[in-house]
Amino acid sequence: MKGKISTYLGVIIPILLGAGLTFYTYNSFTEDQRAEMKRYFVSANYNYVIISLFLAVFSYAARAYRWKYTLAQIGSYPGFTINFLAVSVGYFVNLSIPRSGEFSRALILKKYKEVPFDKAFGTIIAERIVDFFILLFFILLAVSIEFSTLKTFLLQYIPVQKLILLAFIGLAGFIGFLLVYNYSKWKFILLVKSKIEGLKEGVLSIFNMPNKWRFLTYTLLIWLSYFLMFYLMIFSLKATSSISMGTVLVAFVIGGLTMTFTNGGFGFFPVLIAEILFLYDIPIEAGNAFGWIVWISQLLITVLLGIFAFLALPIVTRKK
Repeated sequence: MKGKISTYLGVIIPILLGAGLTFYTYNSFTEDQRAEMKRYFVSANYNYVIISLFLAVFSYAARAYRWKYTLAQIGSYPGFTINFLAVSVGYFVNLSIPRSGEFSRALILKKYKEVPFDKAFGTIIAERIVDFFILLFFILLAVSIEFSTLKTFLLQYIPVQKLILLAFIGLAGFIGFLLVYNYSKWKFILLVKSKIEGLKEGVLSIFNMPNKWRFLTYTLLIWLSYFLMFYLMIFSLKATSSISMGTVLVAFVIGGLTMTFTNGGFGFFPVLIAEILFLYDIPIEAGNAFGWIVWISQLLITVLLGIFAFLALPIVTRKK
């Protein structure tokens, strides 16, 4: 019962926070500002949004195809169709609890293809490690190019002292875990060790597989499609169509971090994008309209593909 309550709270609280932030932001605008935002929505060029949605589907397909290399290394060959449907479900589930979609991907392979959960989840962790370094590259690039503009924003929104404290706490906890893990003979710890061995095999698959360069190529294609999806969106509004590549890069990084650490960026994505663009003299109304157009379009493709995947999985596996 307690587990169910905590799960429901984990879903409801982020949604309530996002809804509360959306309500607060909307009410902070004057009637003239709301009317101005409506004009931006009405006059937007949605052809660029449609192209962006096709790129989103391509990124799903590229991620599904890339996954086959790490899965092959652990002796599993689910096929592109199952991988694509699992990826679609994963993105959809992420709208509830951040990063919970990674578990759902592994669970789908376990249910439909009898792939051990710990090994499948290990391959996903391996993917995310690589993706983290690509995102880190974008972050460092954005900060190096636009540091003077970003300095005030970073100091305002990033609690450096709290992060340092959390880092020390996390390091102490990690050291404690290693000591218990290596020297404890408790049955529970021994069970954890057995599960971690499977997880380790999945994580190490990325280093042992023979197709590292193909894996890297698809990784670059995934992130190129992510960036192009965002970049093309700036042309949907006249107010944002002339912003520099440095500004696009900064907004892309902030948007990516928001998507990563929240449930799909609900409520937070448009607000932070608007704040970033405002630093570059884009009207706050245009920034909010742009943020909402980007977020709603991505939400649309996530929900449609997620529902399609949920419906298609039993049918596809039954045929096989």
